Amino acid sequence: MANLESLLQKCTSLAHIKQLQSHLLTSGKFQFYPSLTTKLIELCALSPIADLSHAITLFHQLRKPSTNQWNAVVRGLAQSLQPTQAISWYKTMSQASQKVDALTCSFALKACARALAFSEAMQIHSQIVRFGFGVDVLLQTTLLDVYAKVGDLGFAQKVFDEMSERDIASWNALIAGLAQGSRPTEAIALFKRMSEEEGLKPNEVTVLGALSACSQLGGVKGGEKIHVYIMEGKLDMHVIVCNAVIDMYAKCGFVDKAYWVFKNMKCGKNLITWNTMIMAFAMHGDGDKALELFGEMAKSGVCPDAVSYLAALCACNHAGLVEDGVRLFNSMEVQGVFPNVKHYGTVVDLLGRAGRLQEAYQIINSMPMFADVVLWQTLLGASKTYGNVEMAEMASRKLVEMGSKGCGDFVLLSNVYAAHERWDDVGRVREAMKRRDVKKIPGFGYIEVDGVIHKFVNGDQSHVKWREIYAKLDEIMLRVKAYGYVAKTNNVLHDIGEEEKENALSYHCEKLAVAFGLISTSEGTPIQVIKNLRICDDCHAVIKLISKIYNREIIVRDRARFHRFKEGCCSCRDYW
Repeated sequence: MANLESLLQKCTSLAHIKQLQSHLLTSGKFQFYPSLTTKLIELCALSPIADLSHAITLFHQLRKPSTNQWNAVVRGLAQSLQPTQAISWYKTMSQASQKVDALTCSFALKACARALAFSEAMQIHSQIVRFGFGVDVLLQTTLLDVYAKVGDLGFAQKVFDEMSERDIASWNALIAGLAQGSRPTEAIALFKRMSEEEGLKPNEVTVLGALSACSQLGGVKGGEKIHVYIMEGKLDMHVIVCNAVIDMYAKCGFVDKAYWVFKNMKCGKNLITWNTMIMAFAMHGDGDKALELFGEMAKSGVCPDAVSYLAALCACNHAGLVEDGVRLFNSMEVQGVFPNVKHYGTVVDLLGRAGRLQEAYQIINSMPMFADVVLWQTLLGASKTYGNVEMAEMASRKLVEMGSKGCGDFVLLSNVYAAHERWDDVGRVREAMKRRDVKKIPGFGYIEVDGVIHKFVNGDQSHVKWREIYAKLDEIMLRVKAYGYVAKTNNVLHDIGEEEKENALSYHCEKLAVAFGLISTSEGTPIQVIKNLRICDDCHAVIKLISKIYNREIIVRDRARFHRFKEGCCSCRDYW
């Protein structure tokens, strides 16, 4: 046996494994050394020299496989490109004479997480209870992680609440699940409860989940506290943590703080670090700095990949650096990086924003791959901006042919017609929306004050302080008019009078959020607003003036980029 163990340790290739397997089979020892056979299967299923199909072949040569041998195959399949096969094997094993154990359930649950198999996870959950494995902390943690990843945060929370004992991995799984799901506020609350009430010390995994939640909320104050904890606990020696801090500051609107972290990293920078920082400058409209960093990246010995080029192209797009963007795009294949549909989409957007619609259309037609819905939506958006009815109708037809039912497609075409006062065509588009049951996505904006998120929709009167907000907004509109502001009523694409259009513009959600920020925070405090749609021209003009009149820095993150308003100017330089 010792001799065989020695041979096993020397297996560094599949050929070696097959030689040892052949020796065991010809000597008749294959069935009599289960621990050795299990290790052979594990080598085939899980090691760097893995060959999963051969692991399964080995398994099928066993007359009565043990639980460990089943587990080796289930685990290997769970980590493979076909995790659903692991679930099938688990079901087969459950029906066989060999009993499953806690490890089998754990591997099968991990397969459910990768395959997003909710119903199968629930079946395994019920079996865990029936088998009496419910007290296993590791298994319960895996279970709540599965529920979080398949999108059922209610079940994940229930598993967490019912755990008799929790370790740091349990907290991390729920924090990450809440952060990646639709409940980032709860993720932050859980992080505080863990560290402040339960006395558990967050590790690098914990802070990654909490930083992700701060990024979604634009909660820079919470992010700063976590950053302080990271530095004090020396968690910034992990490059993945530093990358997350950079991303958090960038998504909260503070690209200068993100760059400070980037420059002062002690753990070294990897490809993701460079890409994150380049994209941060891109989203903040600093195209020159993004391209400068892109050049430094190559000089530092880090080869740009497809993501690097996408970030640099986005920088050119947001800053209006059309020729730089075209040059960069044309250089990709020379550098051995082949553009994908996102690269083509960014160049189409770049040309479209610059009014070069025919060139953008030619790019779409020259693509070696199928043009997706987003590309045609991009061209439609550019056609709306430049009032090109013919191009808008053509892009709209393409979208209909592709079966797109996005409300934005109809709204953009309707807006093109409305801008030309073709109200009959506007009515026709709206009728088509009704027939297809397409509903317009309402715009909303939110702002965090003292750790509480306040959400506003256009014309909102649901806030407890709505009268104060409206009074402040009336004051704002009077003061901006004194600075020469004239309402951009061309943004209200309805067949109504000018006065009604002006009133409609006055109570846009981002204006309400900024007004609330002015009455709720002390002088000199930056105001941060997040909007789910693109900021409109009128709100952009008004917020520029607010930043000057009230001496406030105002950061608006819309669905595409950041606008940093300061002293009457915007970081986008009025190009967005």
